[in-house]
Amino acid sequence: MLLHEYIERISRVLDSEARLAGSDYNLQPIQLNALHFLKRANRYSNTPQGVTEYLGLTKGTVSQTLTTLESKGFINKTPDKKDGRVVHLDVTRSGRKLLEKAVPSPSMRNAWKELPHQEQNQLVEDLKRLLVEMQKMNGMKAFGVCGTCRFNRKIGEKKFFCELTEENLSQKDTDLLCREYQSESKAIPT
Repeated sequence: MLLHEYIERISRVLDSEARLAGSDYNLQPIQLNALHFLKRANRYSNTPQGVTEYLGLTKGTVSQTLTTLESKGFINKTPDKKDGRVVHLDVTRSGRKLLEKAVPSPSMRNAWKELPHQEQNQLVEDLKRLLVEMQKMNGMKAFGVCGTCRFNRKIGEKKFFCELTEENLSQKDTDLLCREYQSESKAIPT
């Protein structure tokens, strides 16, 4: 299938560029991927379990990845205030600076600028639909933006509430990826 060939080749180019971007820090592409996810993850997702589910990797691989990122000063681990067994992973200033240079890659940014705005929008929508269908078929979580989740309710100016976790959310929370995300069309679990 030609679609597979193009997506696979784009993945290889991105991995090659990630390898180059991480080489100064002795980081592998998977470590940059984990760091990039954590930068975009909300408080329900910025955990080792969230990284494992998002990347679809084993716990052991994720543990090694997070240990490397922490030892190099790209993430900090913080115990959850309510449940001490849960650890939150926050990207440090050094990690954010690295991501600003590496993700998206310079060639991706430049190639993207060459596409007309309408084609950019259409490509994003088409790839999003493809991803959602593949995630469904593989039983994977969607990890959507909190603000577009069926459980998110606006309760005031820049104040939101999650009906699933029954917790208040900030504007920042709603702009990030959540592992509990469900689209509006999905039925509420009973």
